Parts: sequence; structure tokens; C-alpha cells
Amino acid sequence: MTALYAALAVVALVLFAIALSFNRFVQGRNLVRDSWADVDTELRRRYDLIPNLVATVKGYAAHEREVMERVTDARAAALAATGPPDAQAKAEAPLVGALRGLLAVAERYPDLKASGNFLALQKQLANTEDRLQVARRFYNGNVRDYNRRVQSVPSNIIASLFGFHEEKFFEVEEAVRAAPAVDATSTSGETAGPAGRDAGT
Repeated sequence: MTALYAALAVVALVLFAIALSFNRFVQGRNLVRDSWADVDTELRRRYDLIPNLVATVKGYAAHEREVMERVTDARAAALAATGPPDAQAKAEAPLVGALRGLLAVAERYPDLKASGNFLALQKQLANTEDRLQVARRFYNGNVRDYNRRVQSVPSNIIASLFGFHEEKFFEVEEAVRAAPAVDATSTSGETAGPAGRDAGT
């Protein structure tokens, strides 16, 4: 009887360890998914800013059509991307490049750089980029911890038995780090608005 009780105790202990490991995997996977939702929220926020940003630039630099079309097309492609985080990152890369190109256009138009609407949008974009990078780092940290459990012994046995697989990291560069400050004295002599800019060209 003593041997039977010992065997039952061992079985119970093993089952408890399996259940504990399984629950930790579920919690880790849910944390990864929740943190990815935060990343997605910030990506959507950036997508929502882009049309207004493009429209503002267009008001001052309508002939920069190719740059604006590139941003619009890249935004549409990023919105349509529905794959895992690494695939989403690939779709984001052209958008980041296109946004940088759009912001570079502003450097050639002092009136645009001094526009209150453009500066407000640029600040919102910079703030969104900051939140996106924070969310990205949090997500990747959770993925790293989760994947370590999937790969480690003996938890990898539980992962294999119950279908827990490694999650993908999300790596994307910032489109803008911060909204540049505008020297009001250097733009005070400029004619505000697109009409004034066009008249001087």
C-alpha cells in the first residue's frame, strides 16, 4: 500500500506540474496577444493621422504628387496587411520610408514648416511614434520570455504536447523621432498659407 500511495503521489505531482506549466503557457500567450493589441492600436493611430498630414502638405506643395502618392499607397498596403507581426513589420517598412520622404518635403517649404496645422500633426505623429516604440518593446519583451519557455527544458515538452509555438518579434523603425522646433523670428517675414508660397514661386 505504501508503494501504491507513493506512486499515486508521484503521478499527482507530475499532473500538477503539467497543469502549472500549461497555465503559465496560456498566461504567457495571452500576455503576448494583449501586448500586440497595444502595438496595433498605435499603428492604427498613425494610419489615422496620415491622411490629414498628406492633405496639409498638399495644400503647400501640390506638385509633390509622387511623394504623397507613395505615402498613400504605403498606408493602404500596411492597412491591408493581416499576417503575423514579422509580416506586418515588412509592410510597415515602406510606410516609414514614405513618411520620412513626406516630412523631408516640408523642409523645402518654410510656410509649411511654420503652419500650425502641420506642426500639430507632426507633434501628434511624433507622440504616436513614441507610444508605438514603447508598445513594441513591451511586446517583444513578452515574446522573448514566452519563446524562452517554449525552447527550454522541460517546458518545451509541454509546449510540444499542447501546441504552443514560438511567437514572432515585431521590429519597425521610427518614422519621426520628434517634431522639430520652429524659430518664429525666422518665419515672421514669410507669407503664411499656400497662396503666399505659390505667389513667390
